[in-house]
Amino acid sequence: MRSGGCPAGSGRALRLDPFCLPVRFAASDAAADERVRHVELYRERVVVRRSLRGMRMALNMPVSAFAGVAIRVVPGEGGAQSSVTVVLEHKDPALALPLFVSVEVDDAFAEWRSWGRVLGLPLLVAEDDGELREPFARMGGVCIERVRPRRRRRSALKRRRPSMPLRRGVTKITDATPVHREEREIIARN
Repeated sequence: MRSGGCPAGSGRALRLDPFCLPVRFAASDAAADERVRHVELYRERVVVRRSLRGMRMALNMPVSAFAGVAIRVVPGEGGAQSSVTVVLEHKDPALALPLFVSVEVDDAFAEWRSWGRVLGLPLLVAEDDGELREPFARMGGVCIERVRPRRRRRSALKRRRPSMPLRRGVTKITDATPVHREEREIIARN
């Protein structure tokens, strides 16, 4: 493994710090010769180094080539507790990179949001069938939420601004609305 960067976690849980980039770590790879690949993760790019049938290769990809940051629930084997995984998802499942693995759901949710914010990628949720979807409606890079009504009850400006304009309706011009044409305009001047 290459030296430098931040440590990639220890113990049973994998935890990479999104605020300590660049980070270098080793991930399992079933197709590689040594069943391991070395990953360098930067804010703008990802470098994956592995050896396949004796040939060394390095894949240098921009972070924008990834689909997003996904959260997955992995069921435990043999009665073990299920774990939650935060994964940097790619269209090619062989290039997906694990970023965080833990049994604590709250920690995984916080890490998921942090990784999405740091890398500037959409947040994804993995369904039971493996399909990925976005949990929040978005328009481009902006999350869209339901419009909330304006509250003025406890505002510091409540006493300074009238609330009457909030209650007035918009008038519409109809055929019955009087229109004054060719009349002398009255302008008040001091």
